[in-house]
Amino acid sequence: MNHDGVDWAAMAELLELEGETHSPYVRQAVAELADLAPRRVLDIGSGPGVAACRFAAEFPAAEVIAVDGTPQLLARAEERARRLGVRLHTRVAEFPAGLADLPSADLVWSGQVVHHVGDQQAVLEQLAALLEPDGVLAIVEGGLPARWLPRDVGFGRPGLQERLDAAMADRFARMRTELPGSVRVVEDWPGMLRAAGLTEACSRTFLVDHPAPLAGAPRRWVRRCLERQRAMLADELAAEDIATLDRLLDPADPTGVDHRADLFHLTAKTVHFGRKPRS
Repeated sequence: MNHDGVDWAAMAELLELEGETHSPYVRQAVAELADLAPRRVLDIGSGPGVAACRFAAEFPAAEVIAVDGTPQLLARAEERARRLGVRLHTRVAEFPAGLADLPSADLVWSGQVVHHVGDQQAVLEQLAALLEPDGVLAIVEGGLPARWLPRDVGFGRPGLQERLDAAMADRFARMRTELPGSVRVVEDWPGMLRAAGLTEACSRTFLVDHPAPLAGAPRRWVRRCLERQRAMLADELAAEDIATLDRLLDPADPTGVDHRADLFHLTAKTVHFGRKPRS
């Protein structure tokens, strides 16, 4: 998918690191679906397939289809499935233009994709239309910003992450207003799911807690996120905060994110569920 001028293929590594780092919440969300025995699962906007492969492992009898508009990301999903030994199908489809061509499913999952479309309510209605009777739509939106560092990192002005959050929130708001056909809506996601004709609408929030000291994929994920924020917010942050980021990102600095023993990853992901009535 190429919403907002983003080159998603170029972000493949970042997206895979994100999926791996946040995978605990997907497992927790699946546990909320204990009454569901899906014959088909659609992961809409699957990216490199981290969540889709989890569904394939959790529902081995189901046909799990990773759907994305970027073939390079689906190729990574297929390779991931081979590596993990799970059965996964892929399908190239733009979001939301290609939704009408997809088969129906008992579980439709879409993680942090809906906010890339101007009319979010209309997209929820399209996603709900893909459900079989008694099927579940699960939308990942919202949650809490991540925390990686102490409030005072030992240099620069304390509270860097709060200022990064504020700058990213402003950027997100601008992105939303600039989308084609942007419609402002109260983002009461259970209410929006009910407006799309679904019942039993609710939200569940799941903690992702990787304590210090980070290793492996979570540490690489933090570095890549800070690199991206440094690039995106270069014209919006104070010079002191830019200097702090540069020091944190210096691989030779013992106080940088590659070496800090106090680096952690703590966030919360919210999944909104709704069920299609049987009649």
